[in-house]
Amino acid sequence: MTIPRTPYNPTDYGLPAEAEIAAWAAELFPEYHTEGELPATPLDSASYVYAPVVLPKEVESAPYRVLEIASAAPSVDQSLYRRIGNKSLAAIHADFPILAEKANGHDLVWLDNAATTQKPQVVIDRLKFFYEHENSNIHRGVHELADRSTAAYEGSRLKIARFIGAPSADNIVFVRGTTEGINMVAQAYVKQLLKPGDEIILTMLEHHANIVPWQLIAKETGALIRVAPIDKSGQIVLSEYEKLFNNRTRFVSATHVSNALGTVAPAAELAQIAHAHGARILIDGAQAVSHMPVNVTALDADFYIFSGHKIFGPTGIGALYGKSNALEAAMPYQGGGNMIVDVTFERTLYQNPPAKFEAGTGNIAGAVGLGAALDYVNSIGIENIAAWEHELTAYGMKALAGVPGLRLVGTALHKTGVLSFVLDGYHNENVGKFLNARGIAVRAGHHCAQPGLRFFGLEGTVRPSLAFYNTFEEIDKLVEALKELSADGSMNSPDKFNFSRRIFYG
Repeated sequence: MTIPRTPYNPTDYGLPAEAEIAAWAAELFPEYHTEGELPATPLDSASYVYAPVVLPKEVESAPYRVLEIASAAPSVDQSLYRRIGNKSLAAIHADFPILAEKANGHDLVWLDNAATTQKPQVVIDRLKFFYEHENSNIHRGVHELADRSTAAYEGSRLKIARFIGAPSADNIVFVRGTTEGINMVAQAYVKQLLKPGDEIILTMLEHHANIVPWQLIAKETGALIRVAPIDKSGQIVLSEYEKLFNNRTRFVSATHVSNALGTVAPAAELAQIAHAHGARILIDGAQAVSHMPVNVTALDADFYIFSGHKIFGPTGIGALYGKSNALEAAMPYQGGGNMIVDVTFERTLYQNPPAKFEAGTGNIAGAVGLGAALDYVNSIGIENIAAWEHELTAYGMKALAGVPGLRLVGTALHKTGVLSFVLDGYHNENVGKFLNARGIAVRAGHHCAQPGLRFFGLEGTVRPSLAFYNTFEEIDKLVEALKELSADGSMNSPDKFNFSRRIFYG
């Protein structure tokens, strides 16, 4: 028998505390245990798990036998024993208070992470602390609270720069989120480059937020949009992408990770090809930063943008990275206070970036909360998160493939934990309603990625999407529910779910 050696709280599951186990084990087997501690176990760097402690068979005669522990364990998700970096998955799960919620009488299974991620207690506490002890407008005050608020705000800017490998905090502009960041680049930088007949390259993987802003400036300037195709797995066809470039190409804007398919685009190669043809590139990192290491300097991205709420931070805050010369060349996006050096009725002198793009009072608390979220991710390690999510994704794809009538959509070799699918004979919305009745939260709709889904002949999918606090057991619950649904054709009725007539926007 084995005892997983991980720092979780077994009493939460009706099991004896680890200290109790250690006490009787030390008494019975002093040659294996000293000072009441279970022996240390090595970290298996390949899978980020701790190897189990193997105790002698005689341990089964102890007051709390391993056999009794094992018999109680099936109700406990075994993946909760896993270690992600220096922390057990059970402890990570406990860090997110909303994951203890009930939904329709069931334990909440949050599989809608591509829409938004949940917030750890440290982020919630940081927001509370800001409003209790630091709340003030930034930069202009000469009092203590202004100093505190400014230090917290600018400290978060520096954390973001370090997190994504930017050369300086001055390369980071606070925005409301990825959508505003893309619009800012389109209006403040790209529009002034365009003349009628000039071209912008996008890809078939884009979210509407990386399509509509370019349509707006194309219509205004007479520019054209060209689109790089994807293959049947959902990956960009690089050879076809490169063929789109010509002497009228002015800019490229591409996603790093598809929100609808999970495809990890070859961002570095996209940038290299764009630069070889004299064009700059923006990378939409909204779906990348919480799942994989990102280094904007290594990618050689001219602009990189992400949203705080996609990486366990608050809503209404995001970050735009820009190369220094690109930010200097860009025009102010909005006018107002904070972004000026001097104003008369005849002219205005603007601050240097990033202040030039931060007119008015921004989401100060949100920026501070985003910094706290990045601290939390750093405490676990984005590499460790990526490794665990890779296992979850592989497990989920294999498990879902066993559901009769289920078709996975987006099967690129390089992908994050987006498990989009359609189920034969069922409306996507009905599948979502069915899962919701069992406490499982997924997204059903077009996910604001209609062009890409239409490439597959679809108007929408059901989209479970993973984060590092998800577990094998939660995937099992999803699969079991889908197998139940697949086996009961009578459930394919709006009335079965009390389905209201509404539009699912994604």
